[in-house]
Amino acid sequence: MLSSDLVRPRVKRRGGLVVVDMLDVSDRHWLRTAQEMIRLFGAKLGKAYSDWETALDEYEGERMDYIVVRGLAKVMEDAATFEPIPYPVLPADARERLFALGPAFGAPDLFNPRTRADAVKAVARELRTSMKAVEGALYADRVTAYTLREVGQLWTPETLLARYNLELARGVLYDASEMRVELHDHYKDFWRYMKLFKLMFEAAPLAEGGYSVRLDGPISPFVNATRRYGRQFAAFLPALFLCERWRMAAQIVASRNDAPAVYALDNSAALQTHFKGSGPFDSLLEKTFADEFEEKFGGARSEWTLTREDEVVLIGDTVFIPDFALTNKADGRRALVELVGFWHPDYLRRKVAKVRAANMRNLVLLVRESVNLAPEKLADVPGEVIYFPNKPVLRDVIRAVEACAL
Repeated sequence: MLSSDLVRPRVKRRGGLVVVDMLDVSDRHWLRTAQEMIRLFGAKLGKAYSDWETALDEYEGERMDYIVVRGLAKVMEDAATFEPIPYPVLPADARERLFALGPAFGAPDLFNPRTRADAVKAVARELRTSMKAVEGALYADRVTAYTLREVGQLWTPETLLARYNLELARGVLYDASEMRVELHDHYKDFWRYMKLFKLMFEAAPLAEGGYSVRLDGPISPFVNATRRYGRQFAAFLPALFLCERWRMAAQIVASRNDAPAVYALDNSAALQTHFKGSGPFDSLLEKTFADEFEEKFGGARSEWTLTREDEVVLIGDTVFIPDFALTNKADGRRALVELVGFWHPDYLRRKVAKVRAANMRNLVLLVRESVNLAPEKLADVPGEVIYFPNKPVLRDVIRAVEACAL
């Protein structure tokens, strides 16, 4: 991600709002700049990072837009792979042995008879290697000596400019005390990435549908390890763009002398995510269940509408998102359906713990017999439990839904 010095020159404050000066991804000047930098970076494949730094300095030259140039470079660097050159000698070991010999110069004198070459030769003899290996290893663990092995993704001018704009938006959040989000879909992806980045949150359902989520920002008084949490908090932002209907407002405090300002985004923003969504189904079992329901009970003839992961059950600092919901078309009663078809013990333990903590009377739990989850382990779970050998019998599911729907 971009460092603060590459973000703040592109951020302005207008009244109580934070505005980011994004690049126009269709602007010919920026497209040409991005294309030139992509070529320049690709030409350094297999060469040292220091070579790339030199080339970048030369390209930057007298340009007044050097902040953007450096930002585009940082975006490409973050996606690339730089690796140290392997040497038979550990760099730290070579430095320790060489420096222990004391000062050495290119040519001997009365007070310093040992030359640098003599010192390197002595260390090479100690390590039973060549002088060239010692010289090469001395600073091989420094980033400037690393070699560009992979450029990462296949950049185009358009994708590079789009990612740069996204990184600017992320960078604003380094100074956030909190973020408030309203979302109405793709709940699973949203909470999956919140869990991945270990963010602290509070959530509540909205009266009109969807959920309101408040996330503690990196400068919140409740956050320790501010730098690490700040990177995680900013890194989370692309998860919002997996959702179709949402809006976000973050409280930004750039310095102690500034009053808080609001940075707002919603689903109309032109920013693009590079995060992967979870897809329509997690397993073939879920897809088969949905397809069979649509075939046998779908359409106008059905009393029930089947939807996928449209309700979030809040459980302390975590959530439970059932696989399906069945809603009665006539009276609006709902039942939630969760399939348990994966056998791994840790998965089963966490699944049962969440189901028990949810304590939902209108939950139908469909359990594959082969997962080795004995009925007595679910005896205290409210709602309905149905075991099945290969796939659930839909008529049994509908009966259970009728019995527990609220």
